[in-house]
Order: sequence, then C-alpha cells, then structure tokens
Amino acid sequence: MLTAIMDSPATVAHFLIDIIPDMCFVLSEKGDVLSYNKKAQELLSLPSDIPQDLSFRSLLAEDSPRPVEAMLKSARTASDGAEVQFRSSDGKLIFGYLNIRKMAGPDREYLYVVAQDISEVKRKELDLLRFSNVVHYTVNPIQITDAKGRMIYVNPAFERTSGYTREELLGLNPNKISSGKHGKAFWQEVWKKIGKGEVWTGEIENRRKDGEPMYTHLLISPIIDNDGKVVGYLGSHRDISQQKELERQLMHSQKMESLGTLAAGIAHEVGNPLASISSIVQVITRTSSDDFTKEKLKLVDSQVRRITKIIRDLVDFSRPSNYNVQMTDVVKMLSEAIDIVKIAKKAKDITFKSTLPTDIPIVSLVPDQLSQVFINILLNAVDAMHGKKGTITSIVFSDDKYITIVVRDTGSGIPEENLDKIFEPFFTTKKVGEGTGMGLWVSYGIVKSFGGDITVHSSPGKGTTFAVTLPVPSKE
Repeated sequence: MLTAIMDSPATVAHFLIDIIPDMCFVLSEKGDVLSYNKKAQELLSLPSDIPQDLSFRSLLAEDSPRPVEAMLKSARTASDGAEVQFRSSDGKLIFGYLNIRKMAGPDREYLYVVAQDISEVKRKELDLLRFSNVVHYTVNPIQITDAKGRMIYVNPAFERTSGYTREELLGLNPNKISSGKHGKAFWQEVWKKIGKGEVWTGEIENRRKDGEPMYTHLLISPIIDNDGKVVGYLGSHRDISQQKELERQLMHSQKMESLGTLAAGIAHEVGNPLASISSIVQVITRTSSDDFTKEKLKLVDSQVRRITKIIRDLVDFSRPSNYNVQMTDVVKMLSEAIDIVKIAKKAKDITFKSTLPTDIPIVSLVPDQLSQVFINILLNAVDAMHGKKGTITSIVFSDDKYITIVVRDTGSGIPEENLDKIFEPFFTTKKVGEGTGMGLWVSYGIVKSFGGDITVHSSPGKGTTFAVTLPVPSKE
C-alpha cells in the first residue's frame, strides 16, 4: 500500500516532510511558500491548501529576525541556524530555530527550511531570567545552597546585610554567619523538616562580619527536581534587626518606667523611717557622754546619709525636676565637669584629652542636671582605669538635629553580658561601698527628660565609649 501511495517523486517528498516532527517549508527563490508540512499547518493554523503569493516573511512577527531574506541574497548554500518568532493566524507567538538549505531544481533554486519549535525552551529561559532578576535585585537577602548545604549563590542584598562578599561565602556552610545562639538541636530540627521537602520559617540571629548581630525572619524552601529529589535550598531572609532594636528599646523603656514607679514608692516608704532614725541618732549623740557610743552613732549617721542620698536619687529619677530650665552651653558644662574630675586623687595618672568646638548650639535644659550626667560618666571612666595610667577623650560635635557628646576611656571595658544592665538601678560591678549603681541610672533619666539619649559601646580590654545625644532647638 505504501508503494501505491508513493507513485511519484512529489508524493514521496510530501510524505517525507509530513512525518518530520518539526515545521518544514519549501520556498521559491523569491521567498514565497510553495509547500509546508502538517506540523507547520498545525502550529501556525495554516489552511490545508497553500494560499497563493504566501510569503515566508508574512509568517513572522514584525520584530523577528529574517534569516531567510539574508540567505536569498547570499551565495551560501546553508545557514548555521537562527532564531525567529512566528506569528500564527490566530495571533499566537511561536519561537522557532531555523536550518536553511538551498536546493537546485531543474530550472531554478529552492530553499528548504526546517523550523524547530523552541517555544517551551524560550518560556523556561524567560521564566529563569525573570526569577534570576527578582532574586538578584530584591531588597531581601537571598542565599541558595546545594543539597549538602554549601552556598552556591548569594544576592547583593545578602552581601550588604551580612557584610561579607560573595567570594567569602560561596562554597561554605551558612554557619559561617552563625551567632551560635541557636544550638545543634535547633538546626537538626530545621534540616529534618527541609530534608523532607517541606518549607521552614522562623526568626534567627546571625552575626555580621563586623560582629554586630543580624536578626532575620528566614524562609527556607527546598529546590526539587523533576524526579522529586531535593537538589538544593533557597533561603529568603527578611531583615528585622531594626524591629528587634525597637522592641529592645521599648522593653527597656517600659522597664525603666516601671522602676521609676517603684522608686517613688520606695522613696515614700523608706524616707519616713530614715528621718526618724536620723532624729533619734542626733538626740542620743547630744545626750550621751560615752565616746564609744558616739563613735558608733557617727557610723550609723553616715550610713543613714548614704541611704538618704540613694533615696534622693530615686526621687530625682521618678518625678519631674523642679530645677530651672536655662539656655545652656553644653561645651562649657563638659569642660567644667572635666576640670572637677581631673583633680580627684584617682585621676592623677590619667591624661584628659578633649575636642571642644566653640560653634556648638546653645540648648534649653537644666545646667546642674547636665553637669551631674557629665560628672557621673567621667567618674565611671576614671574608675575603669583601676588606678592605672590611661586616657579619657571627650569630643563634642553637632548637626542640624542633635548635639553629640562622646566620652571614651582606655580602661578595662565592660563584658557584653553587662551592657544591657548598665543603666539599671543598683547595678554595679564595683566592690561593696565603692558605688551604689545609681549614677548611670539617674543620668539616663536626666538625658531622657531632655528628649535625648545615652548609649554605651564597650569590649573587655578595649575601653568604653559613652555617647550622649541632645536635640538641637528648632530655628523656626
């Protein structure tokens, strides 16, 4: 039967191009379509009868390359392949990869064009391009690892957030940036879940290259191939470091507010009994002639005065000051505080350096309270030297919004676990009798009442830096 069908060379040729899985066209030397196969008819929605004067050019999209026209004008007999875009009669765009051959006929030349449908390949390429652009340019830090957890890609946002370059990260395990806060059991549970192809989300704490904490909300999504096998993992981070810092400040503020309320109650409950004790001590001292008794009463009186001072500090912190607000020269107040502290016996081996410009704005606040803040900070810096030689540097600078006062010492520094407690009442690392732990707490309350802020940065053995910021009055 096959022999009966193929009763002529034309029939044979037509049969052969029809069984080819790609689109096939026979073109005239002018580029008109003389024949096409069933695949071309199907994909481009062409009629079964070939229209007269149907040019190959009319089958292409307007912005498509036109390699057939180039071949018609060329002396070459074959093309190396080219991509084009077909536009079917129903408007559908089809990507094709052409191979073109010139064929000599009895009296003229023909072009034989085979067009492979690469639409699905182009769609995947486009999807991949879109995905890669989204991943590369998103503001969220992204990392991709292989199935063993080695990083094979990080986007620019991840580099900016972590402080590491991609060259420093690729090929390494993500624990390169681990803070160590999350233990082995935590990560075992994470790997157990994502290893089964499930998505894991949660908040984690990592460590930037400069040592600062990096808080992110992490989503780990397994990358699965066509066989259902996990071949990698995509980790999408959302930086919540600022949110965590605001939460910490809010919690600290709430804690300080609660402590202030507690302080007012303590001052009331303890103040009255202390006044009674003080009065009794004074009466007995005046009426007693025993030297031993007077000596012990003097000791009692000194301790009562010490407790009274603590109560006074509590009261100062827990209620608005009654001191007079005045236009104050911050630089002058700091300079005077330095002069007071440097004459202390403990400061005899300490070098005081200062950068105090004269163009710092005048601010409206309570001078005595600001002086108390500066003296407290400077005395703490002196104590941090433990009687050894060192340097205390004071710097003042300003911009349109804030005046910043920095006091930096070269003392022993503060352990990291104590930094969050440094402004809490009664917290001190000094020996019993050397400090009450009230100075920095009161200073914190004073600066906050001015609408400013006070922060501390320190590392053991590398000294401590206190920074006080005060708002500059509006010029309006």
